[in-house]
Amino acid sequence: MRVLQRLALFLVIVGAINWGLIGFFQFDLVAAIFGGQASFLSRVIYSLVGLSGLICLSLLFAPMRSEDHDRYQEGNRNLNYATEFGEENDLSEFKKKD
Repeated sequence: MRVLQRLALFLVIVGAINWGLIGFFQFDLVAAIFGGQASFLSRVIYSLVGLSGLICLSLLFAPMRSEDHDRYQEGNRNLNYATEFGEENDLSEFKKKD
């Protein structure tokens, strides 16, 4: 499934670049490469990009894997951004022992 998700992400990026070119320069790269918007190959590419968008939409709402969640939480412990919500540092560890 991971290969399918990466392929879908690649096709979504291709589609996003193509839409950016259309929006900024009125140039359809897919149509230019494959012989116009009405050609069979262009329609196949457009269809694959659309299906890839649906696959990536499911990734947007997928729960975060537990190992990713643990790694994210591990890096964010004991941060103090000097706000009222920050954790206070425990300075007892740094006191000199007599």
